[in-house]
Amino acid sequence: MNDVLLSVTDYNIVYEVEQPVHAVRDVNLELARGEILGLAGESGCGKTTLAYGINRLLKPPAVITSGSAVLHDRDGTDIDVNALTSAQLRRYRWDKVSMVFQGAMNALNPVAAIGDQIDDIFTTHRPGMKRAERREESAALLDLIGVGRDRLKSYPHELSGGMRQRVMIAMALALKPQLMIMDEPTTALDVLVQRDILQEISELRRTFGFSVVFITHDLPLLLEISDRIAVMLQGGIVELDSADRIYRHAQHPYTQRLLESFPSLTGERGAFVRSGDGSQSNGGSAA
Repeated sequence: MNDVLLSVTDYNIVYEVEQPVHAVRDVNLELARGEILGLAGESGCGKTTLAYGINRLLKPPAVITSGSAVLHDRDGTDIDVNALTSAQLRRYRWDKVSMVFQGAMNALNPVAAIGDQIDDIFTTHRPGMKRAERREESAALLDLIGVGRDRLKSYPHELSGGMRQRVMIAMALALKPQLMIMDEPTTALDVLVQRDILQEISELRRTFGFSVVFITHDLPLLLEISDRIAVMLQGGIVELDSADRIYRHAQHPYTQRLLESFPSLTGERGAFVRSGDGSQSNGGSAA
């Protein structure tokens, strides 16, 4: 079996507005099976646009102008994502690749119970399942991610932010996909809930063997959970390496600035100094 799950080659996405915006520029990356790949960078650098392209969720005026994204299925076939028809996309999403969207309260249907929303996934993608089987699978998913099956009849507004995010993860896991794309899934959560969810993701990855693309602007978080990290700037990947080498031997000046932007917990407080190009950086060391 090919150890590479996803290959992205010379990938370009443009927003075709009055003045076209080149949002993703010549991206090349490979994702291994079972790997957590962190995707870091400032807001607007193209992280989410790239993820939406891989999942064919882009809407006009966004257009994939060149390049390819190929999923190497566990059955040995290669799936050219750009070439999928609407019917094929319906089978590809959730089943092969799932996505945890940013902002769980906005992603969940506010007028549908949690159990019904999970049930919809099985109804659509596993039409042969009986209602009792679907309900038991939904309950087991909630147990698995630590929410509890007693919340099947709850509505999103009755859950805390952390519970809603866990429900989104449960929905993404429902069909046991090979790749899970997580778009800033912990940004709006406090640090304790964030840590619990990150531990949950790591344990689930080890249990089910899926790969993760974890998108965030929080580089310290990625250093903790990722196997490798890709740093994006102005639509392109400027550095791609293991988390350890990114932390200890970052090569690109932008990556170095990101590492310098969070304070040390043990060292002296660093003063902000102005560099020769007029920008500011933190003189303190990275934590």
